[in-house]
Amino acid sequence: MKRAYKYRFYPTPELARTFGCVRLVYNKALEERTRAYRLQGRRVSYVESSARLTGWKRSGEYDFLFEVSSVPLQQALRGAGVRPQRESSRTGDRLRSRKARG
Repeated sequence: MKRAYKYRFYPTPELARTFGCVRLVYNKALEERTRAYRLQGRRVSYVESSARLTGWKRSGEYDFLFEVSSVPLQQALRGAGVRPQRESSRTGDRLRSRKARG
C-alpha cells in the first residue's frame, strides 16, 4: 500500500523575497540565453551569465539583489544553463519561465 502526504510551505518574508529574486534572475538569464541564441546563434555560458548577474546588481535597477544571499542566485543561473541543455536534447521543446504560484 502506497501513502501520499501533502505538505504546505509558508515562507517567511525573507524567504519570499529570496524566492522572488531567484525567479527574477532565472527568468532574466533564460531571456538572455534565448536572445543570444536567436539573434547570434551562440550559447551563453555560466561564466557569462554570472558576469551579467554582477552587472545587474551594480546597475542600480536591481539593488535589492544585494539584500539576498548570492548562493541561491548563482544556483538559479546554473539551473538556467543546465536545464535547457538537458531538456532540449530530450524533447526539443521551448522552455518556459518560472512563475510565482500561490
